[in-house]
Amino acid sequence: MTETPSRSTKAEQTRQSIIDAAMRLFRSGGYDQATMRAIADEAGVSVGNAYYYFSSKEHLIQAYYDQIQHAHADAAEIPLAGETDFTGRLRGVLLAWVDVAEPYHEFAGKFFKNAAEPSSPLSPFSEESAAAREAAIQLHRRVVDGSDLKLAKDLRAELPELLWLLQMGIVLFWVHDTSPGQRQTRDLVDQSVPIIDRMLRLARLPGVRGVVDDVVGLIRLISPS
Repeated sequence: MTETPSRSTKAEQTRQSIIDAAMRLFRSGGYDQATMRAIADEAGVSVGNAYYYFSSKEHLIQAYYDQIQHAHADAAEIPLAGETDFTGRLRGVLLAWVDVAEPYHEFAGKFFKNAAEPSSPLSPFSEESAAAREAAIQLHRRVVDGSDLKLAKDLRAELPELLWLLQMGIVLFWVHDTSPGQRQTRDLVDQSVPIIDRMLRLARLPGVRGVVDDVVGLIRLISPS
């Protein structure tokens, strides 16, 4: 006998179908042109049902953020499980993001103008994006904590957020990268991570510690949290 899917399973399937429909419409026509009615039609549900799961398009984007963050965390398990070298761990995690985000590259270019608006809830620095942002920072905390990197206590505490800001810079580069498979973004990661590793290891030298304190203060000043 075939089991009837549970109500929670059906609800999750409906929720996911709405997210998938929204992503298709965002990619094909852009974020601004996709209405909740069009998304509901694409998903094969009523408008009321779409609003039951997502009160606005902004909430759909937050679901996209959460979805890609979960995919990134899963993909990052391979380098995090098999590496203690800081360079290998950071490179692996950053490239894992490029891999999981690749199917959304075309959509990202259309979406960026909305996410780049400082007051927008779609901004990765917004209060609405706090959960996805914190999950990403915690992933970078794992990069640091499981590595062979020796750092001063204050810098070690702030480094995961600094690495997340680095990831945001790479995301910006990736959005504008038109090379096949975003090859230039991958090259940027490959070439920049060893430089970051060397700079962090130099931070333990007595003559550099004053600069490190300044960097830590800057991080705390611009921290969105």
